[in-house]
Amino acid sequence: MVENLPARIAELKREKGAVILAHYYCLPEVQAVADFLGDSLALSIKAQSVEEKVILFAGVNFMAETAKVLCPEKTVLIPCPEAGCSLADSCEAEELAAFKREHPECMVVSYVNTTVGVKALTDICCTSSNALQVVKSIPESQPILFAPDRNLGSFIQAQTGRKNMIMWDGCCKVHEEFSAEAIKRLMAENPTAKVVVHPECTSEVVALADYAGSTAGILEYCRASEAELFIVVTESGILAELEKQMPSKQFIPAPTFDPTVKCNECKDMKLVTLEKIAECLEKMSPEVEIDEEIRSQAEKAIINMVNIK
Repeated sequence: MVENLPARIAELKREKGAVILAHYYCLPEVQAVADFLGDSLALSIKAQSVEEKVILFAGVNFMAETAKVLCPEKTVLIPCPEAGCSLADSCEAEELAAFKREHPECMVVSYVNTTVGVKALTDICCTSSNALQVVKSIPESQPILFAPDRNLGSFIQAQTGRKNMIMWDGCCKVHEEFSAEAIKRLMAENPTAKVVVHPECTSEVVALADYAGSTAGILEYCRASEAELFIVVTESGILAELEKQMPSKQFIPAPTFDPTVKCNECKDMKLVTLEKIAECLEKMSPEVEIDEEIRSQAEKAIINMVNIK
């Protein structure tokens, strides 16, 4: 007899005193067992306020690291530590340290999609939800290195008009695969559709958007819009929450350069399964562990982000 995994996970949470935080890009069945579902900023904030002593993070490894940085006294579990992030991989701590030595005048603003080592070298973190507010909070005369997402950085630079921003040459491989030409064809076939785009996409794709913003922002825009049809240009995991919250509306996943390949899926996010969550809670392992000196340095950058209103 196949075990009822959601029921088993609920039992294990009670037994272990655990809470599950999950990102919108996880599998729908993983989202369904989460206590809290959100984007990177919302989950960072939530990690600080949960009462449970055990946090299981359903997401990629940098997200679990962030929870441990903010909650060093808690046990932070990650069911799939091999789940990485192409964006985080595009910026190594050693490379950032070398850049800082060559450009000591720059303030470093790093996306949360980075390793804890990069965060430790960062002045203030940001997410796609608050990157605009973060950059606006910095005096215009202050040179900024924005790492690692060149697309999000260019999006923010265009909105602020800042001239003294240097972009790290990194990207999210999932969001870079969306095709502007294919989206234009889809728009022509669906002329009433609103186009919602994550700013990790290229500028050519963002230019097509009726709304460009974070996953949380996309959800909010679609809820508030009178439109009934949307072309969604971000990782396909968000479709489950969009359809759950707005069952009367229709959501079309955007095409990529190769329509035969589901490049709009983050394979790493999809590595997190109910089986791995149950096993992780049963064994209370793998657990996230971070060197205290690096953790405390990274915490300053994350707290600076969380304090931006």
